[in-house]
Amino acid sequence: MPVRQLSEAIVNRIAAGEVVERPASVVKELIENALDAGATRIDVLTDGGGRRLIRVTDDGEGMSRADLALAIERHATSKLADDDLVSIRTLGFRGEALPSIGSVARLSIATRHANEPHAWAIEVDAGAKSAIKPAALSAGTSVEVRDLFYATPARLKFLKLDRTEAEAVREVVRRLAMSRPDVAFTLAGEERAPVTFAAALPGATGRLTRLGDILGADFRANAVEIAAVREGIVVDGFAALPTLTRANALGQYLFVNGRPVRDKLLIGAVRGAYADYLPRDRHPVLALFVALDAREVDVNVHPAKAEVRFRNAGLVRALIVSALKAALTREGTRAATTGGSATIAAFRPAAVPIRSWDWRRSPARPNDARRSYMPSRGGGGFAEAAQAAFDVGGPTADLRVEAEPAAELIDRPLGAARAQVHETYIVAQTRDGLVVVDQHAAHERIVYEKLKAAIDKTGVARQILLIPEIVELDEAAVERLTARAEELARFGLMIEPFGPGAVALRETPSLLGEIDGAGLMRDLAEHISEWDETLPLERRLMQVASSMACHGSVRAGRRLKPEEMNALLREMEATPNSGQCNHGRPTYVELKLTDIERLFGRR
Repeated sequence: MPVRQLSEAIVNRIAAGEVVERPASVVKELIENALDAGATRIDVLTDGGGRRLIRVTDDGEGMSRADLALAIERHATSKLADDDLVSIRTLGFRGEALPSIGSVARLSIATRHANEPHAWAIEVDAGAKSAIKPAALSAGTSVEVRDLFYATPARLKFLKLDRTEAEAVREVVRRLAMSRPDVAFTLAGEERAPVTFAAALPGATGRLTRLGDILGADFRANAVEIAAVREGIVVDGFAALPTLTRANALGQYLFVNGRPVRDKLLIGAVRGAYADYLPRDRHPVLALFVALDAREVDVNVHPAKAEVRFRNAGLVRALIVSALKAALTREGTRAATTGGSATIAAFRPAAVPIRSWDWRRSPARPNDARRSYMPSRGGGGFAEAAQAAFDVGGPTADLRVEAEPAAELIDRPLGAARAQVHETYIVAQTRDGLVVVDQHAAHERIVYEKLKAAIDKTGVARQILLIPEIVELDEAAVERLTARAEELARFGLMIEPFGPGAVALRETPSLLGEIDGAGLMRDLAEHISEWDETLPLERRLMQVASSMACHGSVRAGRRLKPEEMNALLREMEATPNSGQCNHGRPTYVELKLTDIERLFGRR
């Protein structure tokens, strides 16, 4: 077949396939054009999930008659003053998306520039352009897209349900609204009630207000401010405490020079920063904004500009990791206090009429006690009723109350230990409430931080076992452990192969004391099998330290003396990140006295 020149209509439809994937893509391009035009208010209206109608109206600069004529032509833009494709300082090219949209839909544009006596309008129907006509518009630009993909029916069949497409539009508006808290956004349509994000004040306060409006009050209450600068790269924004997580990474919003992106480098940096705080199946909620010189980042590596490429990717990643770690360390104790309100809510009895509620039916009662309680159908005697009041069932906890604590301990952040419950939880009294501590989780974080500090300074001190511990494993596990023997030695673990199916553990970290060597070896073998070899060596070594800290901590079920409980509380106060263990679980919960009093109607 001979080579031939494609028609302009076919070329435009091919270009549309790269830019216009679905209605949300159209909304993204039109809002970015409005932001580049200096809009302070943007209104978005959709119908049929954007399939039947998309209207984006802004109060931006607008276009003159001559600009409007060029805006619907291919390769026409107002955003490259000197033809420098390396230095792109806008969100998009106004003239690039419009001809692509007009080639697959019915497009109409009305716009007015400040220097024009009135507005101008033009229409594009499947690539066919109309003449420019006078129009009525006070200021800015209004772009209307109807019957999307009607000119390409094959692509129309790949659109999802209207509700799904409407949700994708909503997500696009949310992301762009996060990037510009100074701009007011309104999103309306038959699929939803109108949503309005009012323009916020400049600075971090305004940004947090906008993020709270979009991500919810829980994020606003648990947000930690992020701010870091290094070699001309600025990272700021807000990240949620480790106590607020999700089951997927959809709650991570990342921006580069104001552009929403889904970049693997940035997502990996976030995962690395939270590795000490969250379990593997949980993901943080955050909004991070990276700003740097336009020449240091390439935004044209993806047709929709959803991915970017940094000139110095290592510096960007290191800055994000260090900024997040610094903020989380700074707010380490605050992470645990946020669980207090949820704990109080869990204590509240269900809303039932006062006369019908009976404490013996409470969920807190043992099951056998609830079964044994049978309300009398007849008029039981007074003695029976009185006797039932003392029928409280068997004991539910081995509560051990300690003596009156010293006044100076009550004023400490974690208070003074008063009791140990179920030989697992320490109950401490503070000046204005009480604290419940998970002794294993708390000590696990303490040991973990000590291991990290020892590695950074002088190395982990070892203790030689009088008799080496022989641990039997399968051959594959033995090979994995012996291959990492040098790395494990940095943590004070000296191992060597002992036949085809065992290893000999000869030295252990003195910091851990007596440990279950066999259990530790088995856990390490499992963790090493799941290692991502692309992770930095430091990150992999921290996973080893995490496993060792778990095995070297005070176990649940161990009875502690009063001085041991208080010593643990004091170590927690002096340990960074003590609000969570290295698996992401909270180490303690603080309950304010005022909240407890409300439970009993005292307030």
